Amino acid sequence: MGVELCAKLGGGGLFTRLAKSWSKMEKGLNDCVSKSFIGRYFKLEARKSCFTKELRAATATFLTMAYIITVNATILSDSGGTCSIADCTTSLNQTASPDCMIKPNAGYQTCLSKVKGDLIVATVLSAMVGSIAMGILANLPLALAPAMGPNAYLAYNLVGFHGSGSISYQTALAIVLLEGCAFFAISAFGLRSKLAKLIPRSVRLACAAGIGLFIAFVGLQVHQGVGLIGPDSSTLVTLTGCASTNPETGECIGGKLRNPKLWLSLAGFLITSYGLMKNVKGSMIYGILFVTMVSWFRGTSVTYFPNTPIGDTSYNYFKKVVDFRMIKSTAGALSFSNFNRSEVWVALATLFYVDVLAITGTMHTMAEIGGYANEQGGFEGEYLAYLVDAGSTIVGSTLGVSTVATYVESSAGLREGGRTGLTAVIIGLYFFISLFFIPLLSSVPPWAIGPSLVMVGVMMMKVVKDINWADMKEAIPAFITMLLMPLTYSIANGIVAGIGLYVALSLYDYMLGSIRWLIKMKRMVAKEQNQVSATAGVDSTIEII
Repeated sequence: MGVELCAKLGGGGLFTRLAKSWSKMEKGLNDCVSKSFIGRYFKLEARKSCFTKELRAATATFLTMAYIITVNATILSDSGGTCSIADCTTSLNQTASPDCMIKPNAGYQTCLSKVKGDLIVATVLSAMVGSIAMGILANLPLALAPAMGPNAYLAYNLVGFHGSGSISYQTALAIVLLEGCAFFAISAFGLRSKLAKLIPRSVRLACAAGIGLFIAFVGLQVHQGVGLIGPDSSTLVTLTGCASTNPETGECIGGKLRNPKLWLSLAGFLITSYGLMKNVKGSMIYGILFVTMVSWFRGTSVTYFPNTPIGDTSYNYFKKVVDFRMIKSTAGALSFSNFNRSEVWVALATLFYVDVLAITGTMHTMAEIGGYANEQGGFEGEYLAYLVDAGSTIVGSTLGVSTVATYVESSAGLREGGRTGLTAVIIGLYFFISLFFIPLLSSVPPWAIGPSLVMVGVMMMKVVKDINWADMKEAIPAFITMLLMPLTYSIANGIVAGIGLYVALSLYDYMLGSIRWLIKMKRMVAKEQNQVSATAGVDSTIEII
């Protein structure tokens, strides 16, 4: 009896029928959607796709890029956001000093927690709006979200850690808004590709790698991530992971590599690395989830909710699990009052060129992977895609986040068969669902985010293979561009140095070419003069005769 039952179940009877029934239901659903208004609008049959294939593609893309929800909010909140010295807690009859924004302060930390929650909502909304617009208007399976690189540039170069930079958070958002408007204008007039070609190819490639190194460098630091490296009075940076640090300088006091949060973070990094080695979808998420869930337990040395007033407040909000949050501090936080300073225009030019280079490269790479690029190098929906990308940046800046861009993680969906804008629309709906889980998303610790930042740096380094290292004219500017971005803590410095060095190395070729041109012109003029003289001599002879 048992053998017969096993034969019926294991022999393929029941499972075969279930598989056939599922295939029939899937085919019916796909046929129904393909023949509906939605199927005709997104051209499912014309692009040889179907609803379930687009659904799988959207799920794969969302899983590979969902890390940006917490990562972006963590990076931008490091700038301090709209928090100021007025939010610091002080004793009676005392005035707060600027140090309260750098040193631990209960009032300022509470403000930062609220800003981070607002930035999570802003990140989700900008990604949702951009992805849905890309799907409906351009009909492309590309997902959008606040870009890695510009967010770090805004937080650490412009505004500075907890507002220690030369530009305020409000002014920085106004810069992002103007950059989005400028990008929209050049996209509308078709000037985008021409501007991208003004920067030498080696420097363009080095920019991506340099930004990757910069992001990884941020992810390895104490305040922003893993905590493996930190400041040192003698060597500037050194190995840390310390059990205790100086609260004022951040230098290690004792116990190097003995911080349990460091080792937990490294465990998350290994999980992500193994997943990527085996091409597991959502590997970045799994590493973040592991570290985060371990850090949610109270009473441990790695807890995100210590037994302090701030820890208690964070834990009480975390226990809500589901909550719909309104943006209170970052939406509309724009200021144009300091646009008479040179730093503002340098920042605008830097963000603009980084955006032009990154978007142009990403769009064309996705077109090649998806197989919808034409012989001229363009693709269907290209014009509207660039307008949507620029428009999403404008929307994001009004919500409080940095430049919004098309994500290379869209390639995960393309590999799953996504070919239409329906994929992007479903991704936008996934982001919408995440809006209701802000208490969980805002409780992700920095040491869970750090490994993903380092991994982003790893992924961005692959472009260096396309640099011609045998040609010193190409190699030297590229290397200096990559080197200066993390070492000077500035993306702008790397770009300016790379372009300037390339121009300086090209002066010899320009001067030699000019000299050769002048010699050639001189010979042509001399030849013309000789011909004129010869003609004049013949004419005078004829007159004499």
